[in-house]
Amino acid sequence: MKGRNMTRWRDPAKDPRQEPKSNLITAEGAERLRGILDHLTRVERPRLSTKVGEAAAQGDRSENADYTYNKKELHRVLGRIRYLTKRLDEVQVIDRLPADTDRVYFGAFVTLEDDNGDELHIRIVGHDETNTDKHWISVDAPLAKALLGKGLDDEATVAAPGGEMTYIITDIRYRDPNA
Repeated sequence: MKGRNMTRWRDPAKDPRQEPKSNLITAEGAERLRGILDHLTRVERPRLSTKVGEAAAQGDRSENADYTYNKKELHRVLGRIRYLTKRLDEVQVIDRLPADTDRVYFGAFVTLEDDNGDELHIRIVGHDETNTDKHWISVDAPLAKALLGKGLDDEATVAAPGGEMTYIITDIRYRDPNA
């Protein structure tokens, strides 16, 4: 059977998308999610509800593109509100420094050096906070898993598409959550 909606079968036991995600989040990440939820609840939902009501008052809804579009947007916002509400109930906010700040743990800013001498600056955060522009990676990512618990000048080897990469940890820093 062929079709554009058909996907390749994956063994659920080996599919990385099926692995459970950690529920860790930094204090600033939780605050950002609460801010998004507040904005969607107090600003976007009422605005879209008003637009849907105005479009519905214009008459025939079957040919009313404004009504259809705004109703879809309202459903998208409501879905996002439900997701964020559920997610904020599930997450565990990490709002303290680890006991041993000389090792890599959740929330660490880590500087790595590869075999070519190139530096890579990353931060280990929860999967809700990942940001490729800032080089913030999920604690569930293979590189983060390889780094956790390691100290300065330790080597970490991680499988990459082009083969295994080895990094040396050259700096470990933490941001004080209470500052």
